[in-house]
Amino acid sequence: MSNELIQSFRLLQQVAINQISAATAGLSRRNEQEHIMSTAQTAFHSNGVAPSQAGAVACAVPLAGRVLLAAIFLLSGLSKVSAPAMTIGFIQSVGLPFPTLAFGTAVLVELVGGAALVLGYRTRLVAGILAIFSLATAISFHANLADQNQFIHFFKNIAMAGGLLQVVSFGAGRLSLDAKLR
Repeated sequence: MSNELIQSFRLLQQVAINQISAATAGLSRRNEQEHIMSTAQTAFHSNGVAPSQAGAVACAVPLAGRVLLAAIFLLSGLSKVSAPAMTIGFIQSVGLPFPTLAFGTAVLVELVGGAALVLGYRTRLVAGILAIFSLATAISFHANLADQNQFIHFFKNIAMAGGLLQVVSFGAGRLSLDAKLR
């Protein structure tokens, strides 16, 4: 698969070179765009190796996205497990009821949800739950937008929810348990 990825990058490099060539050839903007699209379509639909490369990238990118999104949940869940008293104290300090229950729920959502996201198991449902969790934690724990650190964490959680909604919309991709179980 690494050879296929290398070939995909070479294909993208060739398209970029063709874009530069078209731009320097003095083509009008519309002709330049048509030339770029034609070059890309020819590259991806020719009898060369591009179709398998495109398939490899189409398989690998959703998996990479899921792993990258899940990393923060898995690390955060492990962090909570390693310091439960501190985490429960923090939950209590923001005034949430039942801090021990909230701790257990957060650990469950982060660890099980993160693992399910990596594996691509019930991905749309899991991504939806993680998106709601991200929004809830942004509002509950990072709402002091006057504090720059909390401001950054608030919008990090909002951005994570946005990425997770993309997963809800487009699914897990081919390298997932969801695809295998269909």
